[in-house]
Amino acid sequence: MLLSERPPKLVRPLIIFITKLQDLRRSTLSVLLNLPSSLLALVLILLFVYNSFYVFSIILPFPAKPPPEPAIFSPPNYAGKPFPKWAPPFRSSPSSKIQSSSVMYVVKEENAPMFLKSTTSLASLQNPTNSIMSKSKFQRPRRFKKHKSKLKAIPIETKLPLFRSQFPTRMREFFSGNSSGSSCKTRFFMTWISSKTLGNRELLAVEGVFKSHPNACLVIVSKSLDSNKGLEILKPFLDLGYRVMAIAPDFDYLFHNTPAEAWFIGLTKGDVRPGGVSIGQNLSNVLRLALLYKFGGIYLDTDVIVLRSLSKMKNVIGAQTVDFQTGNWSRLNNAVLVFDKNHPLLFKFIQEFALTFDGNKWGHNGPYLVSRVVSRISRTPNPGFNFTVVTPSAFYPVHWSQIQSIFHGPKDDVPSKWLLTKLQHIRSHSFALHLWNSQSRRLKVQKGSIIDHIMSDFTICYNSSSATSSLSL
Repeated sequence: MLLSERPPKLVRPLIIFITKLQDLRRSTLSVLLNLPSSLLALVLILLFVYNSFYVFSIILPFPAKPPPEPAIFSPPNYAGKPFPKWAPPFRSSPSSKIQSSSVMYVVKEENAPMFLKSTTSLASLQNPTNSIMSKSKFQRPRRFKKHKSKLKAIPIETKLPLFRSQFPTRMREFFSGNSSGSSCKTRFFMTWISSKTLGNRELLAVEGVFKSHPNACLVIVSKSLDSNKGLEILKPFLDLGYRVMAIAPDFDYLFHNTPAEAWFIGLTKGDVRPGGVSIGQNLSNVLRLALLYKFGGIYLDTDVIVLRSLSKMKNVIGAQTVDFQTGNWSRLNNAVLVFDKNHPLLFKFIQEFALTFDGNKWGHNGPYLVSRVVSRISRTPNPGFNFTVVTPSAFYPVHWSQIQSIFHGPKDDVPSKWLLTKLQHIRSHSFALHLWNSQSRRLKVQKGSIIDHIMSDFTICYNSSSATSSLSL
């Protein structure tokens, strides 16, 4: 082919296309090279941050949620859901009037010196505190491990299905009557959440029950006493024909179909933190409510001495202190509770326990709890609850700050006027005497003291004179 000849027509468009691509590449490189270096750095940083969200998960320390609101009574609900059909009815009737002494103001919670230590220790049960543990997979195992050892103390029978539980069968047989067919006329309950044995104080409380109620039945809910050793301790009462039984608690059965059920499941799974207050104390607070709700009867702390019959009382809670200006109660207490089975106020107490549980505040789940609930109910028009608040002289004739005075004897063997007056007042006006264990557990009973005179009335199984010298409370 001669040099003067033109290239073929098909080659020329290809050459033009290649030339254009080269021009476009040179323009792109020119633009990129002319961009400021800071802009390139910003683009690289944004790309790095964007990729980081797909590789790493960041958990920010958001503040904890505020504690749940106290129980709302109208309309009733629990955890934002309607109550199931098993919830007790909320009736309103003219006969369901609260005495004027129960219409009070909200109680301010405070930590008194006597509340620094709990009255019972946990060696046989488990643990509680209000704040729910984080669901984060990074936090939960660590927190659950902290109180896992305490959860091991839960009686194994609580893990059994309800139909396999021995608890309801034993309770039903105990209350139904003995071989002679006599049934219990009055039901008493105590809780003993401790691995230690009953001491003189607790045995004196048991004597008080049967001294004033010979035909009563007493159930001591305790894992440690539901044993051969516990049976030996209670044998003197059994030999005299008194109806007393120690039984390990079945929390699954007792909390079933109550607001405490979800709380207890959360506790065993580690979703509820026990807190710093004794778990035994907090379990006792809710256990007494569940026992009365399931069976009905009278609950007593093991440092409460019954002085007179309580059999005629019906749905009663005692005031601990009174506002002298208004004459109304300023604080209630849960050391003595007298309630019918399935009473709606008991349900409200259990609900309040589950919704506002706080294991770091002494009394928050006990005396302060019943005070909060009753105070709210008293401000609700026609609440439909039928119960009575009795004056402090009924169950708490001696304030906790003055309890040491009833252990001191007269000086120079001459009874003081105050001692004789106070003793007479307790014997004539009080149905029970709370000894405030946390304040008096180490006190010795002096001869001629008020408690010495009261102990002389109890001669069922134990000689009070011999117990006086050794009764360290």
